[in-house]
Amino acid sequence: MAKQANLSVKITKTIREIPQKDWESVFPKAAEGYNFFKTLDESGFDGFSFFYIIIYDNGEPVGVASCFSTRFALDMTVTGPLKFIFRQVRKIIPNLLSPKIMMCGLPMGTGQIGVKDNDPEILRQIEFAIEQLAEKDKAALIVYKDFTFAYDQLLKPLLERGYHKIESIPSTEMEIDFSSFDDYLKKLSPSSREGFRRHFKKIDSRHNDLSMEVKGVLNEQELAEVYALYLQTYEKQGESIERLPLDFFRLISVNMPEETKFFLWRIEGKIAAFAFCLAKGGEFIDYYLGFDYALIKKYYLYFVRFRALLNWCIEHKIKRYEMGVTSYETKRRLGFKFVRFYFYMKHCNPVLNKVLPFLKFLFSPEHFEPVFKVMNK
Repeated sequence: MAKQANLSVKITKTIREIPQKDWESVFPKAAEGYNFFKTLDESGFDGFSFFYIIIYDNGEPVGVASCFSTRFALDMTVTGPLKFIFRQVRKIIPNLLSPKIMMCGLPMGTGQIGVKDNDPEILRQIEFAIEQLAEKDKAALIVYKDFTFAYDQLLKPLLERGYHKIESIPSTEMEIDFSSFDDYLKKLSPSSREGFRRHFKKIDSRHNDLSMEVKGVLNEQELAEVYALYLQTYEKQGESIERLPLDFFRLISVNMPEETKFFLWRIEGKIAAFAFCLAKGGEFIDYYLGFDYALIKKYYLYFVRFRALLNWCIEHKIKRYEMGVTSYETKRRLGFKFVRFYFYMKHCNPVLNKVLPFLKFLFSPEHFEPVFKVMNK
């Protein structure tokens, strides 16, 4: 344990080396808490090294942060012609556009960090610790990943120390302030409402073919089917920073039995679609999905899935539904709003760090997805 001023800094490679009560006393009350990180540690993610930082002040925990190192494709948020150019460059110089990065946050989900009273000195010690890890791991970039505007004030000092704030692709969320699915439909535009009603009429005509079940734990056969659908969808959607190992779906039920929800849709006994979600404290995170793409259009599985999840949220008094990234135009029409995410980035080479501001254009979502322009309205 290293000493910094009056604060003690501890860095571990597994969260189990930190007492759960210490971590939870400082970390935000998010669904992705101590036991979520424990699942990441135990699942065996290929290509990722996880680290945990805790700051003590005279034995009292005052700051915590999670981070991980991996190779990150800088063109992940780029679409269109630039995507093609980036891929050609990567074929010639593989690591140029996929540098090793030390990231503060999660491979998936919103960035979270715990700093008591937003004390800048505590943040400074977390920053020192991450920079030490980056140097030891020979990372080219340090990134505070996918933090919302709520962290603007806390992370502002980073901008004075060489970091650059760059917008990332947004997440999506919906406030559930309606009492039924019909009430929800009334909030949509007339064209969206009528379009969805036509979809649902066709869906209900095939109702006898579909069955749904909600489970906290999957048996081995169900795990195999779910994981196959997850991989099918993962490949269909393109690049993502993380590819989940099978054990993630197995162990999340063990470590987070109250929060874990698996929604399964079967056709003739076989799982045709699934949703892995977390529910905690009036919030619902629609994390991962999977479809049998041979059946998705015939059975309107995307909309079957959405209606069932929204009805479940209404029934269980959920107030906020987070649906993550991808399929933005569809989600906008469904009534979801965009949530801005930001990277705070610094290149470990001071000369190359001066070039990072030019990446703002490349990373800015609205340059490549017209639907994101509504975020400015």
